[in-house]
Amino acid sequence: MLIQKQNRKLIYETLFRDGALVAAKDFNAPKHTDIDVPNLEVIKSMQSLTSKGYVKTQFSWQFYYYTLTDEGIDYLREYLHLPQEIVPATLKRAARPAAPRRPFGEGREGARGPRGDRDDYRRKEGASGDFKPEFRGGFGKP
Repeated sequence: MLIQKQNRKLIYETLFRDGALVAAKDFNAPKHTDIDVPNLEVIKSMQSLTSKGYVKTQFSWQFYYYTLTDEGIDYLREYLHLPQEIVPATLKRAARPAAPRRPFGEGREGARGPRGDRDDYRRKEGASGDFKPEFRGGFGKP
């Protein structure tokens, strides 16, 4: 299928930026949900990259799920003329704040008390001590 160069570039840029792409199995859709390109062109360009081994395809519930392989990252980096420092979002590490760690067993006895934290919420409100529910019959019987 012939795809305009600008459309192919938009598809490849989106795929490289996110590292993955989703397309509905709707060949007559005028536009893709994320890219301003016909959905058929997205599916066919991804089919081409899959046949070359640059993209892995998974199909489920009438949606195509495409993920980049390592070879695909190298190919798109060369095609889009990107430096090595730029990586897809799927390969970026999320920066997590470092939590203070304490040694195992240290400070554990005094934190909860002898019976734990359950005494704080028991019997503050609600039913009195002489509350005895009574059940008669089953479903809808008087």
